[in-house]
Amino acid sequence: MTTQESTTFIIIGVTREGRKFRPSDWAERLCGVMSAFGAERKMKYSPYVGPGDFNGDKAVFVDGRLGEIEPMAYRFMLNFAQDNDLQIIDGVCSLDDRK
Repeated sequence: MTTQESTTFIIIGVTREGRKFRPSDWAERLCGVMSAFGAERKMKYSPYVGPGDFNGDKAVFVDGRLGEIEPMAYRFMLNFAQDNDLQIIDGVCSLDDRK
């Protein structure tokens, strides 16, 4: 378990140097990794990871509960942001805050 690490966070599609991250559908692609087919045979995003908008930029909202349920997936999301030098905002949002 990753209880102390499991903070809700947003990955913003802007690098620390201020450049927009590409491709433009990166957030949907990243969230697609966490998707599954639902009972109605349609692909659904995870209830813990979802694309959205943050101050006009593409973003991925990650619910901290993912760290409790699937620590490897949680770390994958963090590592993606870090590997691509993307901005992360910790502990200030929920998936309900997405636009």
